Amino acid sequence: MTHAEILAAARQELQMCKACPVCNGLACGNSMPGPGCKGPGNAAARNYAKWQEVLINMDTLCPNTPVDISFRLFGWQFKAPIFIAPLGAVNMHYGPKYDDFAYNSIVIPASAEYGVAAFSGDGVDPEIMKHAVEDMGKVQGLGIPTIKPWNREAVFEKLDILNARGIFAAAMDIDGAGLPFLKAMNPNAGSKSVSELREITDYAKMPFILKGIMTPDAAKKAMDAGAAAIVVSNHGGRVLGGVPSTAEVLPAIAKTVNGHIPVLVDGGIRSGTDIFRALALGADAVLVGRPVVPYVYAAGAEGLAMYLDKLTAELRDTMTMCGTPALAGIGMHNIFQG
Repeated sequence: MTHAEILAAARQELQMCKACPVCNGLACGNSMPGPGCKGPGNAAARNYAKWQEVLINMDTLCPNTPVDISFRLFGWQFKAPIFIAPLGAVNMHYGPKYDDFAYNSIVIPASAEYGVAAFSGDGVDPEIMKHAVEDMGKVQGLGIPTIKPWNREAVFEKLDILNARGIFAAAMDIDGAGLPFLKAMNPNAGSKSVSELREITDYAKMPFILKGIMTPDAAKKAMDAGAAAIVVSNHGGRVLGGVPSTAEVLPAIAKTVNGHIPVLVDGGIRSGTDIFRALALGADAVLVGRPVVPYVYAAGAEGLAMYLDKLTAELRDTMTMCGTPALAGIGMHNIFQG
């Protein structure tokens, strides 16, 4: 199947998502609760648009060296600096063909087989994470369960499961703090202080990633809390609205972190060239979520591999045309400053 055929097939399965040729956040607008965002409805569209404004310097006056896009994180060698972002309630947000259990059972092993890793989403049903962990156990624990900022008891209960299974890494999407079902919990859930997060990262027996970092100060607090890595992500902006894009805040955050821990970025990345832009602005790797869905809904594991082939080929081509055959060589010098 061609990419156009994949998207055409996906449109027969999807509901809110339009399987657009370019997933730029415009068609879904402020659709809720899934692919779009609340409020002004521009968070997703701004993410995409701001990556396109980052211009890169082409330079082919260089040795003809093979391009290497392999990436290492927490002692594991990956094929590329790409992770599949966590998604939840896919049957409600995208279409009834899959629920979270079925979607994870495709994406987790398919990602591992390709040579990358998938984050899994979290939800009000505790069985979702348990089943995702079972799927990860079949691929040497490779996967990153993402825990909502539940209350202490709920978080520790989930970590007990992960600790017992030797999972590669865990994450918390701290920017989910404004979700109504979290606010309704008793004891309260939602925002976490540095000391509360330090207790969580100390309890986890695997690297713990904090997702939803959007300011240099938040990055400092994440490091103080013991985060093994951070994800620059504004998906909480779907609830808040009126937030900057991840491309806009990434350079300052990366400068603050200064290589002490890995910096990943999520939001609006749709091509290998976008991945190059993100790495040049200071990220170590990227997360890609929404554009994966049409490929999975249309062709399952093969669809995911096809989309990842597209991203990795585009990344290699961009690196070749910019004279940077290794990821470590990508930096701000690759960005056109005007």
